[in-house]
Amino acid sequence: MTAVSAPTREAFRPAMHYASKDTWLNDPNGLIFHDGTYHLYYQNNPFGNVWGNMSWGHATSTDLLDWTEQPVAIACDEVEDIFSGSIVHDAGNTSGFGTEYTSPLVAVYTSAYKGSSQHAGIQAQSLAFSTDGGYTWTKHDGNPVLNRNSPEFRDPKVFRYNSPDEAYWVMVAVEAQDHTVVLYRSHDLKTWDYLSSFGPANATGGVWECPDLFPLPLDGNEDQLKWVLTVNLNPGGPNSGSSGQYFVGHFDGVTFTSETTVTDGMQDPLRLSEYQWLDWGRDYYAAVSFNDAPDGRRLMIAWMNNWQYGSAIPTSPWRSPMSLVREVSLVTVNGQPRLSQVAVWEKEGSPTSTVAYEELDVDGILPLDGGAAVQLIDVKFVPGSAEEFGLIVRGNGAKGTRIGIRPGDGLIHVDRTASGNTAFHESFASMDTAPLQSEDGTYSLRIFVDHCSVEVFAQDGQVTLTELIFPAPDSVSVSAYATGGSATVPSLELTSLA
Repeated sequence: MTAVSAPTREAFRPAMHYASKDTWLNDPNGLIFHDGTYHLYYQNNPFGNVWGNMSWGHATSTDLLDWTEQPVAIACDEVEDIFSGSIVHDAGNTSGFGTEYTSPLVAVYTSAYKGSSQHAGIQAQSLAFSTDGGYTWTKHDGNPVLNRNSPEFRDPKVFRYNSPDEAYWVMVAVEAQDHTVVLYRSHDLKTWDYLSSFGPANATGGVWECPDLFPLPLDGNEDQLKWVLTVNLNPGGPNSGSSGQYFVGHFDGVTFTSETTVTDGMQDPLRLSEYQWLDWGRDYYAAVSFNDAPDGRRLMIAWMNNWQYGSAIPTSPWRSPMSLVREVSLVTVNGQPRLSQVAVWEKEGSPTSTVAYEELDVDGILPLDGGAAVQLIDVKFVPGSAEEFGLIVRGNGAKGTRIGIRPGDGLIHVDRTASGNTAFHESFASMDTAPLQSEDGTYSLRIFVDHCSVEVFAQDGQVTLTELIFPAPDSVSVSAYATGGSATVPSLELTSLA
């Protein structure tokens, strides 16, 4: 019998997701599509693989799948750490940072001022600009441009708003401890006037961070345009720890009004499952969208980790990946507007191989051919008498990551208690659930499996769960299972992606 070696920390490096070469990363920042290139900036420690020395790292892509790491874009210094923010293309050079021939990219970021600064202990909003397409940056001499003298005022997302009468910049930021989104407007990105506030509402079990505000047509109807406000919070997610929520409503250029608020003020702990969550898993946080994405697409990406155990995950020298990019749309579900999310996956040269099944009867554990460490799984289930059914991925016998549906409870879950290395932190092993109902008696799942993660998109992305996992390298099997009775699998495709 050949001994199987323990996994190295580098063995968990994702094949489908972005991770830096040898440093720490967290929140995505400054997301923009410009001159044919997607730019992903992010919170980065250039000097280590734990949080600290916050600067903006940088990666670029032309397809949202293959990313090239670039040099650090905006670095911390003795006066400030560079916290989260956004980037706009100032096409009209309203800021004056451009040249005769080049309109600038302008980064609006949070300055977290250190003890040596005259603003010590304050978080305020500052600017940097680039005239070479986002590769080199110069900090504005007049920073900060918006200061509320608050220690918790951060994470500005800026966009261009066109009203019937005028166009101006809108900033959406947070007073984190107050669970409040604050909105400002500007004509030149340098001088800002207060517009309105939103919150507290729905989930308030942790600080509010990384807001975003954008329009989407309901059910593809441009005549039914609604606005979506996303707010991340930590802790307080539906399955503990970091998470993100959203509200749907209206924005008139001054005030956002929600039509999906469940609880005004502080949350009702018994109603957590009624709130609208961007993702029900443990590892989808600080999600924000790209500015200027082509064809009007609304594309989002998140940090794939959780502050409960983020610095302890067993990877080295890098630590923390990003999620897959998702295209989000607004659809009507049971009479209510809800987000639907689809992973962007259009990689040339993939797949490497596909194994397909039809009309499987499952009672107990049914091993399948076609398992792989990196793969895309498309599966449909029809419940029979089973109390629970689903798949075991990145498995080794009966152990692995269990993605299960309990139709009687109206729930889907991801069980990672036997998914490999779970002992590195006491809060990691978990059974995470989300509400899920059948559609015409059928459950449809699309599952992306990578070296250290699973991303589950259920019922065409109406429910998603994102989870880190750390299985042994030889745990690559896939099994269908049913307990307490039988279930049917009308179709199943296992596509190897690496």
